[in-house]
Amino acid sequence: MENKKIELFTLIVFTENRSGLLSRVVGLITRRKINIETLTVSQSSMEGVHRFTIVLEVTEDVVEKIVAQIDKQVDVLKAFYYRNKEIVYQEIALYKVAAEAMYNGNKVEKLIRKHNARILTIESKYIVVEKTGHEREIEALLSEFRKIGIYEFVRSGRIAIVKEMERLNKYLAARDLELLEK
Repeated sequence: MENKKIELFTLIVFTENRSGLLSRVVGLITRRKINIETLTVSQSSMEGVHRFTIVLEVTEDVVEKIVAQIDKQVDVLKAFYYRNKEIVYQEIALYKVAAEAMYNGNKVEKLIRKHNARILTIESKYIVVEKTGHEREIEALLSEFRKIGIYEFVRSGRIAIVKEMERLNKYLAARDLELLEK
């Protein structure tokens, strides 16, 4: 029986650093008319290996098919998918608000403290505030800043660390052992 419950999944894809690979991976997802909620690409803990962190809202059977297709791509070492409870994850956001909001009482200061954010810079016309957290926390602060006026907002994609010890290392070790036995 297929799992038809739609939920958020975080795909972690380990790849070689090759041009065009991101386009191919994204194409595999968008051809299925699936929206990518967030996408982050960075180096991994292994030299020469890059990591794509992709968040999708789909059913488990769909995410399994996508991961299987991604795994077949040349230059992809391995792809995995996880539920939120299996990972530690965060996003980061920057907010640019009018500096005069800081000078008109302590409302902005209270908001920053309430939301565990921090001021990165204070300029004559604006301040830049940083908030790290989950999407709902970032959106909550954005909602508050919209009430007092916000010039600019940007949010990163999700970054995630798997709670289980790194599966890629286990996979590569098993693959190397299998190659030696042949």
